[in-house]
Amino acid sequence: MKSKIHISVGVASILALAGCRNDMHDQPRYKPLAAADFFSDHRASRPQVDGTVARGHLRIDEARYTGKIAGEDIDQFPIPIAKADIEWGQTRFNIYCTPCHGKLGDGNGMVVLRGYRQAATYYSDKLMKAPVGHFFDVITNGFGAMPSYASRLEPDDRWRVIAYIRALQLSESAKITDVPTDKRQDLPVEPAPRGIAPAGGAPVAGTPNAPPAAAPAREGGR
Repeated sequence: MKSKIHISVGVASILALAGCRNDMHDQPRYKPLAAADFFSDHRASRPQVDGTVARGHLRIDEARYTGKIAGEDIDQFPIPIAKADIEWGQTRFNIYCTPCHGKLGDGNGMVVLRGYRQAATYYSDKLMKAPVGHFFDVITNGFGAMPSYASRLEPDDRWRVIAYIRALQLSESAKITDVPTDKRQDLPVEPAPRGIAPAGGAPVAGTPNAPPAAAPAREGGR
């Protein structure tokens, strides 16, 4: 009896194995961009459906991602700008902008001093009056000898760099009265250059306008 059962199980197993194929293990497939006879255009990789947008790249805010509205440069920041944003913009500015524009933004960066084409100064009348959208467009698409920095700076970081540029421009003509009274004590105090007396003080000895230093007193009054 047991032998008959074993024979039946064996036959069933053989029949089951005979019905198996390797198609599920070795499925037909195509390499990316390979040719294929299945489709009429003979391309294995199918084109994207019109209007397809990669996840996280649906940029419907025209001002934020182009710096323009209806083709015109905007003159207001499309994202909130706080102190931390300006400080972050300064770090990006120091990395990507100072080689040409210099830390002061006067267009005299290190590569310019070594023979590269003169960079623009942010203090020219044109750029002092330029809307923020102009700067965004230049950073995104380049201008003249300046290449595009779109691959280096994300859109929001471009706005943060522009905010720092605006801070530089403001500092060019800033007055102490522009600083809130309760913040003035936080301003850094730079020492006067060597040989220059503080305001209202006497000239420092050794400078052209200073009186000669008094001779040291001799012992005994002689």
